[in-house]
Amino acid sequence: MSEPAPSIERTARSRRSLLWRLFLANAAVLLVAAALLVLTPVTISSPVTLGELALVVAAVLAMLVATLLLLRRALSPLNGLTELMRTIDPLDPGRRLTGVSDADEEVATLVDAFNAMLDRLEQERRTSARRALAAQEEERLRIARDLHDGIGQRLTAVAMHAERVARDPQGAGQAALLEIPDAIRESIDAVRRIARELRPEALDDLGLANALLSLCRRMARHSGVRIQPELDLPGGMPDLPPDTELVIYRVAQEALTNAIRHAEPSHIDVSLRVADDHLMLRVRDDGRGIALPLPSDTAGISGMRERALLIGAQLNIRSDPGAGTEVALEAPFDGEPPCPSP
Repeated sequence: MSEPAPSIERTARSRRSLLWRLFLANAAVLLVAAALLVLTPVTISSPVTLGELALVVAAVLAMLVATLLLLRRALSPLNGLTELMRTIDPLDPGRRLTGVSDADEEVATLVDAFNAMLDRLEQERRTSARRALAAQEEERLRIARDLHDGIGQRLTAVAMHAERVARDPQGAGQAALLEIPDAIRESIDAVRRIARELRPEALDDLGLANALLSLCRRMARHSGVRIQPELDLPGGMPDLPPDTELVIYRVAQEALTNAIRHAEPSHIDVSLRVADDHLMLRVRDDGRGIALPLPSDTAGISGMRERALLIGAQLNIRSDPGAGTEVALEAPFDGEPPCPSP
């Protein structure tokens, strides 16, 4: 992997502007043509004779060819820059455009801008990769903790009760026997909860609208916060790709989770509606809000932004300290918007 090339120094004395190159090329052609008219005994009569017409056509063609050759030479650095850009591979980081040290000022500026863009893209890719890996490890740690502390302890209790009953079936009371199926049912519920968090089964079984309603009811029941869903879909839910449905659901889930954990709200509004060729999701709470400027490096906000980028959606977060927070996602969908039902 080659080292990044140093920034190309641009000075007025070392490079001539591309504009001036083009101007001088055209000026040279015109001056040569004017000199020929002045220094040669060329005359044009009226009406034009056939010989004079042939001479004018030949002179115009010569001027066009000379202009083409001069402009081609002046624009050749841009062609070289294009070829160099085609050699850049995003999967081979660290490579930068070089070999244009004698190029025009505009070309050198473009090279510097392109190399700076590569720096930003590679830095963002590394940052995104680190965030993705950290999120995966955090999720794996949470699942491992749930399996160990939750399901593992319940199954251990089931095994101990079963062992005690097996050793002394006559002495085991009715309560001890009933604890076994209760513990098994709790373990099954815990497994279902973990599976639902990994992949929302309601999204596959019920569709996006009903999955959001189920999400609002479940989070309101667990948190005690009043969550009011509002679906403004007079013509029904438009056909959405599975990735778009999953992103909308996850953004709503993340926005609700952040509000419940950090904003201390008493009420949260969740709305979903169709606007032209976009689906609008809004999650607004009446909590304490987020201090400005909004943090962009937190896992929750960066995760929502990255999910929105995956489907070409636009995510906006507005918040005022003490006045709540609003998360708005504008996701495009293919095809025509649904028609109102008769």
